[in-house]
Amino acid sequence: MATAVICAVSVLVIACPCALGLATPTAITVGIGKAAEHHILIKDATALERICKATDIVLDKTGTITEGKPIVVSAKISADATDEDLGVMLAAEKQSEHPLAGVLVASLEDRGITPSNTDKFAAIVGKGVEAHHNGQLYWVGSELMAHERNVKNSDIKANAHGGTTIYFGCGNRLLAVFVLADMVKETSAPAIASLKRLGLRVYMLTGDNNASAARVAEEVGATGFKAEMLPADKEKYILDMQHRGRIVAMAGDGINDSPALSAADIGIAINSGAAIAREIADVTIKADSLEELVALKAIANSLQKRVHANYRFVLTFNSALIALGALGILQPASSAMLHNLSTIGISLKSMTNLLPENRAPQLKA
Repeated sequence: MATAVICAVSVLVIACPCALGLATPTAITVGIGKAAEHHILIKDATALERICKATDIVLDKTGTITEGKPIVVSAKISADATDEDLGVMLAAEKQSEHPLAGVLVASLEDRGITPSNTDKFAAIVGKGVEAHHNGQLYWVGSELMAHERNVKNSDIKANAHGGTTIYFGCGNRLLAVFVLADMVKETSAPAIASLKRLGLRVYMLTGDNNASAARVAEEVGATGFKAEMLPADKEKYILDMQHRGRIVAMAGDGINDSPALSAADIGIAINSGAAIAREIADVTIKADSLEELVALKAIANSLQKRVHANYRFVLTFNSALIALGALGILQPASSAMLHNLSTIGISLKSMTNLLPENRAPQLKA
């Protein structure tokens, strides 16, 4: 009877899952801390698990893959356009929150244009802006917006720069066409190649024209791309991928990206982007480069491997100790010592670096 009690006590001491209870949260804490070292803020620990399981990542173009600091490379202004007309465009763009608005404002001010009085300003998400002046409706926006204003197709021509084309008009009259080009970040192509090596398919979405999108997608080696996308189109693209069984991460920085960030399994916002994008996203990264996405994926993969390795070790080790305890080979004191040593050992192992220096992405400080 006494022997049976001793065996039972030994088994009960060993069977307590302390190692698993400590090792997994410790590993997750280390993962979040390591991410913070790489300028990555993780709001929800479960996001690390979802990132590890992700099959696809969708990237916004402007400000994510590119510098987000475009310049005007071409400006064609109609002979019919007066400085007063251009002043309306300047006034409207000063009120716009679009990332390209500041570039247009600077270009017009360099031409000596001053703002005209406007009223009834309206931002049309994914298309452009409108403003009224002297009872007439002026607009600034994409090719889609120009078509909706019944601008003649002969006036809308593809640009030779592969950049973003912005149209300015009054009613159905086209008054000016500006072409803006945005440089691709030098780290984007290597980072996308690394993401693909880590098992992700990388897609690019943009509201820009097809020529501009194709140029950037080819330059960075994206798996695929979609151009001329409205916010609802981006969201639908994410949902369609999910319906095909994909686990999708989405990285973007603008208000237009918010629906897609919300729909994605993992939303990743650029820190310098719109506040609503950061609020919706599960993860926030700095805007410097996509290398932080590589670090995030590598940390998530390493974390999952460590958790699984911990689980296998604890299960195997404790099963062996339980068998020895049940057979009466291990006494309760020995069982307690081995159990505590394994708990301490696995916890210390969980606290080690998830990204050894020889495997860590080389990120800019």
